[in-house]
Amino acid sequence: MGTGRSAAEQQIADLLHTARKSLRLSVAFLSRLDGTTQHLEVVDTSVPFLFQEGYQQRQEVTLCQAVLDKKIPQVIPNLKDFPEAMKLPAARMPRLRSYVSVPVILSDGTLYGTFCAAGLTTDKDLTTRDKALMDVLASAAAVIIEPAVRSQERREEITARLDPLIAAGGPTVVLQPIVALATGRRVGAEALSRFPGDWGMTPDVCFAEAHSVGAGHRLELLALERAAALLDRVEGYVAMNVSPGTLLTDECAALLARLPLERILLELTEHDQVEDYAALTAALAPLRAAGLRLAIDDVGAGFSSLRHIVVTAPDVIKIDRSIVTGLDTDPVLAKLVGSLAEFAHGCGVQVVAEGVETAAEHTRLRELGVDHGQGWHFGRPGPPEALDAVAAVRVPSPRRAVRSAVEV
Repeated sequence: MGTGRSAAEQQIADLLHTARKSLRLSVAFLSRLDGTTQHLEVVDTSVPFLFQEGYQQRQEVTLCQAVLDKKIPQVIPNLKDFPEAMKLPAARMPRLRSYVSVPVILSDGTLYGTFCAAGLTTDKDLTTRDKALMDVLASAAAVIIEPAVRSQERREEITARLDPLIAAGGPTVVLQPIVALATGRRVGAEALSRFPGDWGMTPDVCFAEAHSVGAGHRLELLALERAAALLDRVEGYVAMNVSPGTLLTDECAALLARLPLERILLELTEHDQVEDYAALTAALAPLRAAGLRLAIDDVGAGFSSLRHIVVTAPDVIKIDRSIVTGLDTDPVLAKLVGSLAEFAHGCGVQVVAEGVETAAEHTRLRELGVDHGQGWHFGRPGPPEALDAVAAVRVPSPRRAVRSAVEV
């Protein structure tokens, strides 16, 4: 038995085998109790035709529940000595006669199930000392089980939050202006997803959680749909975020095929590892031929974006806020941004700086040859109507002591 077991299940099986051999009984098993049903999750037995992994029965009629209810003791050398035990199905089929059962308790004190061993014959040698061994083995089983339990609880919690949001059409989408640093005029806007405030997490974490439970592509597509719905309400281009994995789906291809691609800057997020650059390039080729522009997001925040740039030859790179914030007073950050701008321009790629919050940062970015900027200095994310109210930002004059990276 036990083919196809996970590593954790095999560890449990080894503990059960130790219990069965040490107590010289016919079967040992781990059961999960969900409040209504007993599930035999892992079984070690000498009579496999009687005891099957996956077997279920009503929890209320099990020996395990009777032990938990203290109707019968945890160690039973002979079931015939306990009328309450003989009333239960296990006394008739598979006709158990000796039994020991201990609870499996997780670290927070919750009951997971039971760790049991049983025999088809009476066993006068079965004592509380045997229960002590079972307690030790059950504690070890609890340690093995807990990570999967917590993972499942996390999945259920994430799904419970996501399902209503997905049913309602996905996250709210707001727009943040993107301006030309040289003129202060808005040239486009980025569509940004917003999730319920009581979730207390950033959008990238929300999307990562969705992907962890298999709902990531659906959530991204809903965000793209909502961003696309704003195209008719704004001038200029709209930047939309998508992960490489979602971009490769048929659903994403169908969605993009319906849109005015010449007005879309597709931002490839760098949080995903790209498994197949050839497939990614093939998916992008017809879209770009139809006018779609490609941007690599979060450049400078990690290693993936540089690989994305080399392989995909984007139209735009977006410099991550982590190396924009404070660059007016940090020569190392300024040098890094200037080098990225020089590299991009040498490849015919435009540069957008994210997270621009001060006029001083605006000035320094312009001096370094960065083309466009985005951040609170130019406007906070909001509804499309808010973009109309964004006047041209006053463009600070470059400092005379510093030459523009474009002029070098």
